[in-house]
Amino acid sequence: MKKFAGEFLKRGLMAAWGGPVVLAVIYLILDANGTADTLTVTQMCMGILSATLMAFIAGGITAIYQAERLPLLTSILIHFGVLYLDYILVYLMNGWLHNALTPILVFTVVFIAGFALIWALIWFFSVRDVKKVNASMHR
Repeated sequence: MKKFAGEFLKRGLMAAWGGPVVLAVIYLILDANGTADTLTVTQMCMGILSATLMAFIAGGITAIYQAERLPLLTSILIHFGVLYLDYILVYLMNGWLHNALTPILVFTVVFIAGFALIWALIWFFSVRDVKKVNASMHR
Protein backbone atom coordinates (compact mmCIF):
# COMPACT_ATOMS: atom_id res chain seq x y z
CA MET A 1 0.00 0.00 0.00
CA LYS A 2 2.90 2.34 0.79
CA LYS A 3 4.33 1.75 -2.70
CA PHE A 4 0.92 2.50 -4.28
CA ALA A 5 0.54 5.72 -2.27
CA GLY A 6 4.00 6.91 -3.31
CA GLU A 7 3.35 6.09 -6.95
CA PHE A 8 -0.09 7.76 -6.76
CA LEU A 9 1.49 10.92 -5.35
CA LYS A 10 4.26 10.97 -7.97
CA ARG A 11 1.90 10.43 -10.91
CA GLY A 12 -0.67 12.84 -9.52
CA LEU A 13 1.87 15.62 -9.11
CA MET A 14 3.16 15.04 -12.65
CA ALA A 15 -0.39 15.37 -14.04
CA ALA A 16 -1.69 18.17 -11.81
CA TRP A 17 -0.29 21.01 -13.93
CA GLY A 18 -2.41 19.87 -16.88
CA GLY A 19 -5.75 20.64 -15.24
CA PRO A 20 -5.38 24.43 -15.15
CA VAL A 21 -3.83 24.44 -18.64
CA VAL A 22 -6.80 22.52 -20.09
CA LEU A 23 -9.19 24.79 -18.20
CA ALA A 24 -7.47 27.91 -19.59
CA VAL A 25 -7.64 26.55 -23.15
CA ILE A 26 -11.34 25.73 -22.76
CA TYR A 27 -12.08 29.22 -21.38
CA LEU A 28 -10.14 30.79 -24.28
CA ILE A 29 -12.06 28.72 -26.86
CA LEU A 30 -15.39 29.63 -25.24
CA ASP A 31 -14.38 33.30 -25.21
CA ALA A 32 -13.26 33.22 -28.87
CA ASN A 33 -16.66 31.79 -29.82
CA GLY A 34 -18.52 34.37 -27.78
CA THR A 35 -20.04 31.76 -25.49
CA ALA A 36 -18.08 32.49 -22.31
CA ASP A 37 -19.75 34.38 -19.53
CA THR A 38 -17.85 36.74 -17.31
CA LEU A 39 -16.38 34.69 -14.49
CA THR A 40 -16.19 35.87 -10.92
CA VAL A 41 -12.94 35.56 -9.01
CA THR A 42 -14.52 32.75 -6.99
CA GLN A 43 -15.56 30.85 -10.13
CA MET A 44 -12.09 31.21 -11.63
CA CYS A 45 -10.36 30.08 -8.44
CA MET A 46 -12.75 27.14 -8.02
CA GLY A 47 -12.15 26.17 -11.64
CA ILE A 48 -8.37 26.29 -11.27
CA LEU A 49 -8.29 24.46 -7.93
CA SER A 50 -10.80 21.79 -8.92
CA ALA A 51 -9.16 21.23 -12.32
CA THR A 52 -5.82 20.79 -10.56
CA LEU A 53 -7.34 18.30 -8.12
CA MET A 54 -9.14 16.49 -10.94
CA ALA A 55 -5.90 16.13 -12.94
CA PHE A 56 -4.01 15.03 -9.81
CA ILE A 57 -6.52 12.26 -9.11
CA ALA A 58 -6.73 11.22 -12.78
CA GLY A 59 -2.94 11.00 -13.02
CA GLY A 60 -2.49 9.37 -9.65
CA ILE A 61 -5.04 6.61 -10.11
CA THR A 62 -3.05 5.19 -13.02
CA ALA A 63 -0.78 3.79 -10.30
CA ILE A 64 -3.47 1.12 -9.85
CA TYR A 65 -1.95 -0.72 -12.81
CA GLN A 66 1.29 -1.09 -10.85
CA ALA A 67 -0.48 -3.01 -8.08
CA GLU A 68 0.81 -6.47 -8.91
CA ARG A 69 -1.79 -8.37 -6.92
CA LEU A 70 -4.77 -6.98 -8.78
CA PRO A 71 -6.09 -8.64 -11.92
CA LEU A 72 -6.18 -6.32 -14.95
CA LEU A 73 -9.99 -6.25 -15.09
CA THR A 74 -10.16 -5.22 -11.42
CA SER A 75 -7.62 -2.45 -12.03
CA ILE A 76 -9.59 -1.22 -15.04
CA LEU A 77 -12.84 -1.16 -13.06
CA ILE A 78 -11.22 0.73 -10.15
CA HIS A 79 -9.66 3.18 -12.63
CA PHE A 80 -13.04 3.67 -14.33
CA GLY A 81 -14.89 4.21 -11.03
CA VAL A 82 -12.38 6.69 -9.61
CA LEU A 83 -12.24 8.70 -12.86
CA TYR A 84 -16.02 8.74 -13.18
CA LEU A 85 -16.52 9.97 -9.62
CA ASP A 86 -13.65 12.45 -9.95
CA TYR A 87 -15.05 14.02 -13.10
CA ILE A 88 -18.76 14.00 -12.31
CA LEU A 89 -18.32 15.40 -8.80
CA VAL A 90 -16.06 18.23 -9.99
CA TYR A 91 -18.36 19.00 -12.93
CA LEU A 92 -21.42 19.13 -10.66
CA MET A 93 -19.59 21.14 -7.97
CA ASN A 94 -18.53 23.79 -10.50
CA GLY A 95 -21.87 23.90 -12.31
CA TRP A 96 -20.24 22.63 -15.51
CA LEU A 97 -22.92 19.92 -15.59
CA HIS A 98 -26.53 20.51 -14.55
CA ASN A 99 -27.64 18.35 -11.64
CA ALA A 100 -30.49 16.68 -13.49
CA LEU A 101 -31.11 13.17 -14.80
CA THR A 102 -30.70 13.85 -18.54
CA PRO A 103 -27.35 15.68 -18.38
CA ILE A 104 -25.96 13.11 -15.94
CA LEU A 105 -27.10 10.24 -18.18
CA VAL A 106 -25.58 11.89 -21.26
CA PHE A 107 -22.33 12.48 -19.37
CA THR A 108 -22.32 8.86 -18.19
CA VAL A 109 -22.87 7.46 -21.71
CA VAL A 110 -20.19 9.71 -23.20
CA PHE A 111 -17.78 8.82 -20.37
CA ILE A 112 -18.35 5.07 -20.82
CA ALA A 113 -17.95 5.36 -24.60
CA GLY A 114 -14.76 7.40 -24.27
CA PHE A 115 -13.27 5.07 -21.67
CA ALA A 116 -14.14 2.02 -23.79
CA LEU A 117 -12.70 3.62 -26.94
CA ILE A 118 -9.43 4.44 -25.21
CA TRP A 119 -9.13 0.88 -23.86
CA ALA A 120 -10.01 -0.57 -27.28
CA LEU A 121 -7.18 1.48 -28.81
CA ILE A 122 -4.75 0.38 -26.09
CA TRP A 123 -5.74 -3.26 -26.66
CA PHE A 124 -5.44 -2.94 -30.45
CA PHE A 125 -1.96 -1.39 -30.36
CA SER A 126 -0.78 -3.80 -27.67
CA VAL A 127 -1.87 -6.80 -29.73
CA ARG A 128 -0.26 -5.30 -32.83
CA ASP A 129 3.03 -4.72 -31.00
CA VAL A 130 3.05 -8.25 -29.57
CA LYS A 131 2.49 -9.66 -33.06
CA LYS A 132 5.42 -7.61 -34.38
CA VAL A 133 7.70 -8.85 -31.61
CA ASN A 134 6.59 -12.45 -32.14
CA ALA A 135 7.11 -12.17 -35.91
CA SER A 136 10.61 -10.76 -35.44
CA MET A 137 11.49 -13.62 -33.08
CA HIS A 138 10.41 -16.27 -35.62
CA ARG A 139 12.60 -14.96 -38.45
